[in-house]
Amino acid sequence: MLAPQSLVYVYYQHSNDKHLMGRLLMKDRKIFFEYDTTFIQSGFELSPFKLPLQNGVIVSQDKAFGGLFGIFNDSLPDGWGRLLLDRKLMSLGLNIHNLSPLDRLCFIGQHGMGALSYEPENSIISDLPLQDLDEINHEIQHYLTWEDDKYIDHLLTLGGSSVGARPKILLRIGNEDWLIKFRSSIDPKDIGSIEYAYHLMALEAGIDVPEAKLFSSRKCPGFFGVKRFDRANGNRIHMHSMAGLLHSDHREPSLDYETIMKTTLFLTRSASEAEKQFRNSVFNVLSHNRDDHSKNFSFLMDEQNTWRVSPAYDLTFSSGPGGEHATMMMGEGKNPTLAHLLSLADLAEIQKNVALDIIAQVGVGISKWKLFAKEADVSKQQIGRIAKTLDHILREVNQSSF
Repeated sequence: MLAPQSLVYVYYQHSNDKHLMGRLLMKDRKIFFEYDTTFIQSGFELSPFKLPLQNGVIVSQDKAFGGLFGIFNDSLPDGWGRLLLDRKLMSLGLNIHNLSPLDRLCFIGQHGMGALSYEPENSIISDLPLQDLDEINHEIQHYLTWEDDKYIDHLLTLGGSSVGARPKILLRIGNEDWLIKFRSSIDPKDIGSIEYAYHLMALEAGIDVPEAKLFSSRKCPGFFGVKRFDRANGNRIHMHSMAGLLHSDHREPSLDYETIMKTTLFLTRSASEAEKQFRNSVFNVLSHNRDDHSKNFSFLMDEQNTWRVSPAYDLTFSSGPGGEHATMMMGEGKNPTLAHLLSLADLAEIQKNVALDIIAQVGVGISKWKLFAKEADVSKQQIGRIAKTLDHILREVNQSSF
């Protein structure tokens, strides 16, 4: 199914056009890339830090992502998607340790997140119509419990290109592309409701979030789903994560919000985008969203080479490594204060009164947790547990500013 690949062609797709971006080559365990000359003339700067638009062969010097350039690593599944792929390959008698990053890109083909695709394609992923979500959840929970291959082909087709640790599927509903999440073995039974309540809370706080809904279920409160923002009106949109941009592996937390803000300012050249990123940062701190690693920040690029901060995603109550934020707030990971938030705002040249207004607005949204949690049918136990932590954070950061 997956013949070893030493040469892979990369394409960039937007609107109805498909451009040869360049060629990936693997030789002597090193990965090389060369832009197509016509693509260089197009001026599409898809990864300005680690893969600048230039003539000649570029060799990946970083050890992150197995030597693969970050822009291409963003196309690969991790967590759930990678687990499914590896399990399928093992069932075929293949040694997954012999699988190179280029082999994995060929498996993804045209089904990755964002606007890149890869040839030759060995993918078995296809777009499927909406199916019974309770049945899909049954297959997922069966796999997580028994780790057998009874439903592996179906689950791989549904979620083989997905990223993130929690089980999820990619579905086309009508003319729209959706990502729907399911409970992992360590999640509470109402995790979908909790994340939907966080979505409502984020909206109230003024956060730019994708359209979302709680898909109904006959057996649980529901399944949380978001409309994909790397797809719009049938078109693919280039998306690049902070992890891919900076070659910062999210499995080894090392970022600070200072770096995220500096990257945002350099890439977007926009004060409004910096404010948007600041608001996202404040929300993560006040809502105890501590799984704020480098893959949970992304940027989108349009056809005019203009970058913007992507809608916020993976917003939920979570604990990071050792109970700290995966991304530190101006050097503090465990208990960021108002002073840390204002220091970040100052870095972005956001006036103090504006920063305080943003913090207050986000605080009002967070303070309505119980209201949104009840609307989303979160259990009383989880409502109380999360409320206790959120109330404590609001008091500690600066009660007087709210």
